[in-house]
Amino acid sequence: MAKKQPVLILLRHGQSLWNLENRFTGWKDIDLTEVGKLEASHAAVLLENEHIEIAFTSSLKRAVHTLDIVLEALSLENIPVYQSNQLYERAYGKLEGLNKDATALAYGLEQVMLWRRSFTVAPPGGESLKDTAERVIPYYYTHITPKLMEGKTVLVVAHGNSLRALMMYLENLSPEQICLTELPTGVPRKYLMNPALKVQKVMFIV
Repeated sequence: MAKKQPVLILLRHGQSLWNLENRFTGWKDIDLTEVGKLEASHAAVLLENEHIEIAFTSSLKRAVHTLDIVLEALSLENIPVYQSNQLYERAYGKLEGLNKDATALAYGLEQVMLWRRSFTVAPPGGESLKDTAERVIPYYYTHITPKLMEGKTVLVVAHGNSLRALMMYLENLSPEQICLTELPTGVPRKYLMNPALKVQKVMFIV
């Protein structure tokens, strides 16, 4: 019997309290808002026709809570789930907890946008997107690709920047391209792969 086509689905967690308050969140363990819970529920509706067999998530509660809502809605509570801090959001260091607009007033908008969108420049005491990729991509190779090689449909629920780092790798995006790439909360992004795990097609599930 031939193996099924490998499918990878990336899902950014629903809105968190600090997303709502426009604060840098990073590694702070902030939970979902009521809107975030609704976004997770809507993501489950969008995923109804996908045959998810295994899931990976950051161990931060906003990602775990999003995954829990999705799996419960799809009656998939019994599938294997793996949590890892290697899928954490990028660390924002000394900026964590600060309001983004107030930080722009304090440091200048150009500097703050450099911290937020540059591939190589890290905020004070934090991680650049390059730093984030250097922990996310090895985790992908070590833990996720073996499941894809089996022809599984894999769901990864994590964060804007940890998932952007993975998107950059999967879609062969340049540092300039990834700086302009956003991943909305609660909207699954699906990758159809060949047996060698080369991406054949990528789309948002809407």
